[in-house]
Amino acid sequence: MKVGQRFPLTIKRLGINGEGVGFFKRNVVFVKGAIPGEVVTAEVTKLSNNFAEAKIVKLREKSPARQTPPCVVYEECGGCQLQHMTYDKQLVEKRDIIVQAMERYASRLAETTKIRPTIGMDEPWHYRNKSQFQVRKEGKRVYAGLFASGTHKLLNINDCLVQHPVTSKITVATRKIIQKLNIPVYDGKSLDGIIRTIVVRTGIATGQTQVVLVTTRKDVPHLEELVTRMKRADDSIVSITQNINRDKTTLVFGEETITLFGKDTIHEELGEFGFDLSSRAFFQLNPKQTVNLYNEIKKAAALTGEETVVDAYCGVGTVGLWLAKDAKEVRGMDVIPDSVQNARDNAKKHGLTHTKYVTGTAEDVLARWKKEGFTPDVITVDPPRTGLALSFINTVKSLKPQRFVYTSCNPSTLAKDLNELAKLYKVDYIQPVDMFPQTSQIEAVVSLSLR
Repeated sequence: MKVGQRFPLTIKRLGINGEGVGFFKRNVVFVKGAIPGEVVTAEVTKLSNNFAEAKIVKLREKSPARQTPPCVVYEECGGCQLQHMTYDKQLVEKRDIIVQAMERYASRLAETTKIRPTIGMDEPWHYRNKSQFQVRKEGKRVYAGLFASGTHKLLNINDCLVQHPVTSKITVATRKIIQKLNIPVYDGKSLDGIIRTIVVRTGIATGQTQVVLVTTRKDVPHLEELVTRMKRADDSIVSITQNINRDKTTLVFGEETITLFGKDTIHEELGEFGFDLSSRAFFQLNPKQTVNLYNEIKKAAALTGEETVVDAYCGVGTVGLWLAKDAKEVRGMDVIPDSVQNARDNAKKHGLTHTKYVTGTAEDVLARWKKEGFTPDVITVDPPRTGLALSFINTVKSLKPQRFVYTSCNPSTLAKDLNELAKLYKVDYIQPVDMFPQTSQIEAVVSLSLR
C-alpha cells in the first residue's frame, strides 16, 4: 500500500473513534465517515506500521443507515463522529465497539461474557448540560467554539445540536459582549491575552445556569460592565464565576475561582436527589441518561440494606447517594477537595448520616481504612478514560469485596482491567449505555462478583 492508492473496500466494523474499519491485503484500513456494511472506493491518506487511514472517494454500496448530518459544521468539527448514521444503527455499532475491545484485550472473557444491547435515548439531541468553548480573536471579531478536527483552527459555533440550547445562547451572548468591550483574548500562545474559555453549565431539571470565564489573570478590564451585561444574557443565570488559569496548558481550569455574581454553585436534580455544583465539580454531562446509568449501577450492586459500599472516584457523591438508601454505609473518596466537600454537603442536605467522604487516592484511602478495620462489601468505580491504576486493582484484590461494579467510558481500558480483575472475579455481564449520542463514545456498567 502507498499514499494515494485507491481500491474497493468492504467496511466490516466501526472503530473506537467512529471510523469505518476494513481490511485490504491483511492490512487494517480506517475510513472516516464509512459505515459497517458499506462498500467504498478508498484512497489511502496516511500509512503507519500496522494500519492505514483512508478517505471515501466513491460510495459503491450505501448502507440503509446512512443519513445527511444535520449539523452544518459536522465534517470540520469532529466533536461528533456519527451524525451520518441513524440512531438505531449507532446503538448497535457502539455495542460492537465493546465486543471488539473484549476480543482484542480480554479474548478469554469475550467468549463467555454477556454483552447486553445498548440503552439509548428517546431524544438523542440537545442533551449536554455543559459547554466549554475556547475563545479566540480574528481581526476585530471574537469567536467561541471548538477546534476543527486535527487543527488549531477555531470553529465559531453558534448552535451546537448536542448542547442544551441555553448553553449556546449564553456563550454567543458572552463572546459578543467581550468583543464589544474590546477585552483582550488569549491567542493560545502568549499569556498577554486574558479571556481563554467560556464555560456554561445549566441545570436541566432546575433551570439554573452558571457561567465561568476562564482567564489568564485576575485583573480583567471592564469587568464590572462585563458581568452586568452577562447577567442580562438569560434569566436562568444565577452564578457567574471567574477561574484563573495562568499556565500554557490544554487543561481548561486553573486552581483559583472567584464568584463575580450570585451563588458559588448551581442546583441540579437527578431523580429524587439534588446536587449543588461548584464551577470545577464533575457532574455527568447528560443528566437524563445519567438516571438510566445510575439505575444500572444500582442493579449491578444488588444491595439488600446490609452492605457497606465504597464509591471510589466519587466526584460530588452522585453514585453513592443513589445507592445510599439500600446500603448499610457508604464511603467515598476523590482527589479534588471541592468535589469531596460537595459530596459531604449533598449527603448532609439529604439527611444521610451513614456516609463518609474524604480527599485522597482510592488505593491510599482504602488501605488506610483496612488498617482501621473497615472493608467494604461492594466497591463501585467510575474512573477517567485511563482506567484503573494497577495499584488500585491490587488493593481491590486484597480487600476482596463481594461485588465490584465498574462503570467505564473507555472500552479498551475496561477490557484490559477486566482481564486483570477476572483472576478473582466473575464478569456477570456488561451493560452498554449511550451517554453521548452522535459521538463514538460509549459507557458501560459491568457487574462482577467474587468467585
